[in-house]
Amino acid sequence: MRVHHLNCGTMRPPLTPGLVAHVLLVETDSAGLVLVDTGFGLADGTDPAGRLGPARHLIRPILAERETALRQVEALGFAAEDVRHIVLTHCDSDHIGGLSDFPQARVHLTTAEARAALQPKTRLEKTRYGDAQLAHGPHLVEHSPLAGEAWRGFSAARELTEISSGIVLIGLPGHTRGHAAVAVDAGEHWVLHAGDAFYDARQLSRAGRTPLSLQLSERSFAHDWQLVRRNHQRLAELWAAAEPDLLLVNAHDPALLRRAQGL
Repeated sequence: MRVHHLNCGTMRPPLTPGLVAHVLLVETDSAGLVLVDTGFGLADGTDPAGRLGPARHLIRPILAERETALRQVEALGFAAEDVRHIVLTHCDSDHIGGLSDFPQARVHLTTAEARAALQPKTRLEKTRYGDAQLAHGPHLVEHSPLAGEAWRGFSAARELTEISSGIVLIGLPGHTRGHAAVAVDAGEHWVLHAGDAFYDARQLSRAGRTPLSLQLSERSFAHDWQLVRRNHQRLAELWAAAEPDLLLVNAHDPALLRRAQGL
């Protein structure tokens, strides 16, 4: 499968060098196009207050139309209808804003994340999940990674064979109740998109200090901070191993996006 690494949402939070919304566009042999997350969408640019709420003042997104997944898919010569599946790491607005640009796509996520988004329980869940991003009634397909097998040391993983072999949903709760990572077989290597399981590569490599603003943001948005720390430890082990057939990326680190685009 061919994997494109897209930035679908530049953000400029205070006291940070800038963030991205790293989205994978996967060309499969039999299932058309698959997106891993969507970043922001066209509707976010036309109604930022209604769709993003007060959080827009914190993340300060640019919301450029050319950065939306839809426009980038079209720039590659495809149409919206070619995107037949979308796999979500989680349902925060900066990850699912573009869902409505692909209304025909089947949207895959963990059962725990679907329940959190549709039936929020905690104060944080009621704050982080909005109705606007799901108002178009997407076709949600729920999965339980716990019913799957282990993948490279992660105990809860499920290959999404109903989409294509080589796409694996890995349960990594912590940032949200049902947060997941997504692994994609790109041929010569695997891409592991860790979503928001970590914010900055320096958290894994220990090469430099992660900006305090990012550390505070990660802590404040964590559903379970102890699980987040546990995920950091496992991902740091993968980073240190530097396996040549594994490319580790996340949702928001611009340096990791640039590295992936340069391969």
